[in-house]
Amino acid sequence: MAIKHALMVGMMGRVADRFHEYQEAHDLVQRLELAKQVSNADGIEIVYPSEFAHMPETIRILQNSGLCISAVNLNVKGEKRWQQGSFTNANPAIRRQAVQELKTAMDLAAELNVDMVSCCPLIDGHNYSFEVDYLQQWQWLQEGIAEGGRHRSDVRVSLEYKLNESRNANLLSDMGRALYLMQCLGLPNVGVTMDVGHALIAKETPAEALSLAILAGKLFYVHFNDNGREWDWDMIPGSVNFWDLLEVMFYLRRTGWDGWFSYDVLVRDGSMVETMQTSIEIVKSADQLVDKIGMACLEGFVKEANPARAYKHLFRSLL
Repeated sequence: MAIKHALMVGMMGRVADRFHEYQEAHDLVQRLELAKQVSNADGIEIVYPSEFAHMPETIRILQNSGLCISAVNLNVKGEKRWQQGSFTNANPAIRRQAVQELKTAMDLAAELNVDMVSCCPLIDGHNYSFEVDYLQQWQWLQEGIAEGGRHRSDVRVSLEYKLNESRNANLLSDMGRALYLMQCLGLPNVGVTMDVGHALIAKETPAEALSLAILAGKLFYVHFNDNGREWDWDMIPGSVNFWDLLEVMFYLRRTGWDGWFSYDVLVRDGSMVETMQTSIEIVKSADQLVDKIGMACLEGFVKEANPARAYKHLFRSLL
């Protein structure tokens, strides 16, 4: 398994909710300097368009930083124009803008020597019954992603699903819908980003969802974080659902998947650098624990299907 670990540069800046500011704002140069202090990170994930208000200058800063880039993360949700949707907006002019932003992000990725654009279409969905035309929405999403995906074959488009937020019900809400979209599109360069936390709040078993994507040849990218299966808290990986993390690492090892892990972790307490470094170390440690227990032993648990015997051994392995 040839895995590389990336930091989401956007998570290295201001962190706040409606009650408190937990981390102060940093400009891009400051966030890149913080990223360099995370010694076990192999690269960064950068957000377009928010980081590229001055495109040539940002490109120059990134190229001079010496940091490898795992993906360009396309954000088509935060600006006012996306309030009623991006790829599924009822206004055809807005839909065209979303597709153009995807194409621009792909061109930007190629210029930065990156082969992937990741996008979570969080603003596409609905809040109420009889609010949107579900049939039309799906068609618009399919048409928009298809046009973007065909823009250039040397850059992959990896779509990230999430149950809700910003909509009460997101259109691309779980692995099944994401893979159905991939089947409808039939484009080799369009696949899935699986965010472990998003799988949890969708009440999926992360390792099972990941396995389906691998079987379909569509697992392009993995985001690591954790939560209590009720909201996307972006906690340190394995801090709540430890055995799910271990099982994810087992199936990644079993299938020989390789690629980038990215860390979508929100730092509300403590040092950003220490938290990001710890997040990567925990995932690496989970992979080492798979080695300690042994692939043959874990595969034996699966075949035997005896949870009591399996968990007795699993807990002893932690001693």
